[in-house]
Amino acid sequence: MAPVVQPSHPQLAVSAAIFRDGKVLLVRRARSPAKGFYSLPGGRVEFGESLHQALTREVDEETGLAIEIVGLAGWREVLPSSGVAGHYLIMSFAARWTAGEPVLNEELDDFRWLAPDALGGLGELKLTGGLDDLIQSAKRLIGP
Repeated sequence: MAPVVQPSHPQLAVSAAIFRDGKVLLVRRARSPAKGFYSLPGGRVEFGESLHQALTREVDEETGLAIEIVGLAGWREVLPSSGVAGHYLIMSFAARWTAGEPVLNEELDDFRWLAPDALGGLGELKLTGGLDDLIQSAKRLIGP
């Protein structure tokens, strides 16, 4: 098997904090990067694709859900380290669930709808860095 060649420049990605009935969707990554960690659904932006187009496509591909994008909740930069080979800039959006039930693709192996305020007390779940702050920011955009 040939080694994976990493790009020589940062990769742009998107993610969605999807809210339904007061809960947010977390998904567990089934492969690298972030294998075994719970995070938000999302992925890389393709050339010529807007951020919103990429987010809608990635959420559909990974979960089968339809969403309404509310706004930009924040961003996170992931630099190359011992656990991650690539360099990513992830734009994270707040979104509302509009249709469908989660049907995960091969990139994910679990999902949970969780109360946003309970994330800090979920020590048994491995969460990606900065996830709680992004979800709280997204929750403010979604409103009551």
